[in-house]
Amino acid sequence: MGFYRRRLPHWQVIGQPLFVTFRLAGSLPAARRFPPERMNSGKAFLAMDDLLDQCRSGLAYLREQKIAKLVVAAIHDGDQRFQRYELHSYVVMPNHVHLLVTPRVNGREWPAPLKGSTRTKRM
Repeated sequence: MGFYRRRLPHWQVIGQPLFVTFRLAGSLPAARRFPPERMNSGKAFLAMDDLLDQCRSGLAYLREQKIAKLVVAAIHDGDQRFQRYELHSYVVMPNHVHLLVTPRVNGREWPAPLKGSTRTKRM
């Protein structure tokens, strides 16, 4: 099992379902604060997701149908063409994407088709 931590903990296990969010660069306000003494990882994720859903800062390229279709094609390519993960569900929002996948390869390899489709930044 792979594990690493940025603001939120990340576990990666081949063959186990994984919920993933990726976002466009600059889509969260630069001045955001999630004090660890008041927020656990789950609350921090919900706060970030709420900020992304409000779409008040940064670009919203995924609102454009042509760009969103490219991202959707890349999501399906990762499943069908490259077989890096099994795709269960996804939603494309104006500035971020949620995926539910089961990785078939390690954590550094499975998102490769997605990273080539848009400039993304991790949470």
